Amino acid sequence: MRNLALTDEILMQVEKPARYIGNEVNAVIKDKDKVEIRFAMCFPDVYEIGMSHLGIQILYDMLNRFEDVWCERVYSPWVDLDALMRREKIPLFALESQEPVKDFDFLGITIQYEMCYTNILQILDLSGIPLLATKRGEDDPIVIGGGPCTYNPEPICDFFDIFYIGEGETQYRNLLDLYKDCKKKGQGRKVFLKKAASIPGMYVPSLYEVTYHEDGTIKERISLEEGIPETIEKELVHDVTDTYYPHKPVVPFIKVTQDRVVLEIQRGCIRGCRFCQAGQLYRPVRERDVEMLKHYAMEMLKNTGHEEISLSSLSSSDYSKLPELLDFLIENCAGKKVNISLPSLRIDAFSLDVMNKVQDVKKSSLTFAPEAGSQRLRNVINKGLTEEVILEGARLAFAGGWSRVKLYFMLGLPTETPEDIQEIATLCNKIAAVFYETVPKEKRTGRVQIVASTSFFIPKPFTPFQWAGQCTKEEFLEKAYQTRGAIASQLNQKSIKYNWHEADESVLEGIMARGDRRLNQVILKAYEKGCMYDAWSEYYKNDVWFETFDACGISPDFYTRKRDDKEVFPWDFLDCGVKKEFLLREWHNAQEEAVTPNCRSRCSACGAGRYQTGVCLEDRRKQL
Repeated sequence: MRNLALTDEILMQVEKPARYIGNEVNAVIKDKDKVEIRFAMCFPDVYEIGMSHLGIQILYDMLNRFEDVWCERVYSPWVDLDALMRREKIPLFALESQEPVKDFDFLGITIQYEMCYTNILQILDLSGIPLLATKRGEDDPIVIGGGPCTYNPEPICDFFDIFYIGEGETQYRNLLDLYKDCKKKGQGRKVFLKKAASIPGMYVPSLYEVTYHEDGTIKERISLEEGIPETIEKELVHDVTDTYYPHKPVVPFIKVTQDRVVLEIQRGCIRGCRFCQAGQLYRPVRERDVEMLKHYAMEMLKNTGHEEISLSSLSSSDYSKLPELLDFLIENCAGKKVNISLPSLRIDAFSLDVMNKVQDVKKSSLTFAPEAGSQRLRNVINKGLTEEVILEGARLAFAGGWSRVKLYFMLGLPTETPEDIQEIATLCNKIAAVFYETVPKEKRTGRVQIVASTSFFIPKPFTPFQWAGQCTKEEFLEKAYQTRGAIASQLNQKSIKYNWHEADESVLEGIMARGDRRLNQVILKAYEKGCMYDAWSEYYKNDVWFETFDACGISPDFYTRKRDDKEVFPWDFLDCGVKKEFLLREWHNAQEEAVTPNCRSRCSACGAGRYQTGVCLEDRRKQL
């Protein structure tokens, strides 16, 4: 019988104690004496967020299929338990065995967003693992990072032994076999890390050094060991059908953010929005076979008892077999009262017809993401969405019985003008007007509800906008006030509600996104001053962060500035599959308001054709 790491007395003092006891449905329990490698897989945020992450579910399933490996899960303790663990000197533990993370061979941390960086230090600190990789000894776990933020790992490189660049299904077996071999031969940590650097996709930051020009930009990147690669190329799953995917996802005891079966129908996106990092990182688009998806859908529903299934992708409407898959799910789920969720649909006649079939009689809100109010700015960001399409989608939605629409926009986009901001309000007003034009008075149950939300633009690595400048907090807030004022002046303003994102956090996220190695000291000192759970506005300490920048002699403005075309970026040593020349061409196209067709319409020679898979093979003429 397992012994819980936390006593009943402590569990009674914390919010949602079920976060910490493990033993959920489908959790994998192994005999620790019969495995050779113990792997702690961590999501550095609260349980409800981490349990909703598909990537960890996939890797957890994959690693536990290996007979010689036991993979367990770790999440950030919430602030109440964090305080108790420090006071009572309780080491951070894995959920399955309830044993200390420090006793494991590997600690794998998925890094999904920049605002979790101090939580990574929380995980290491509570585990009793030295925060700096250079201070770790033979008895400490190998700390390995993965996920989208590893495409610029430099701001946190001092805290990690290895970064896995790319999709996790391809190289973990080779890495674990190398670890076993080194252990068998009595070769220590340093030998293992040097050998690991030769495995495709593995970046060992301690084996490289960076020098800078007087103006602070990067001068040179130097390899400190012979035989290690100068460029790390991302790992990519060529066949997303014949690969790992969980039949039995872990089912939590408590409600989590994504409390449903998640079925990933494809990876990547054909659209090429210039602000979107995921759309570049996961190129080329690769679809899962529809028969495989049908099988997994039924298996996962049976093995979890969930009452909802979500079809996951960056752009679900672009999955070529979506009608067939939906017909199958509707036929097999309707009688079982299983809801079907379709995020990331384009609002068109087909999508609305689909939603009519899968939603209950009571219509929930529809979501549009125009991202910009004016057509000019939508062309700049390559959104591929015209006002005519938006208004026609709204008309079809209102005719179909919907009366609530959510609209997502960004403020601070490159080349944005006050007129573009005004157009956000104008577009909201036009959509409200379409409702009153479309739905007769006698059929209205009330006023149409338009909820407009704006986030603030953050330039990300490996996007055409990685050269763009980012607004200051004051500039962001001024744009939000302009938007609010413009909406208040509209004829249908009573039907429009406006929300905007936190400006402070957006600026820090932008600094971290394009930061370099010099930010490690800032993150470490901010953590030591109490910064943690920065993604949660109630715990975000903006003053502390910017006082820390000053104390370290680092200017935040250096990281938010517009970049020169020829500047060397901190992440240029990584190869995400998309060529820098293509991204620069797209940056110039944006400034000329030129639209680039999607991947199925015409190949744009982005560089992903080298992988010879997915959309790049749909038409042989598109190959590079």
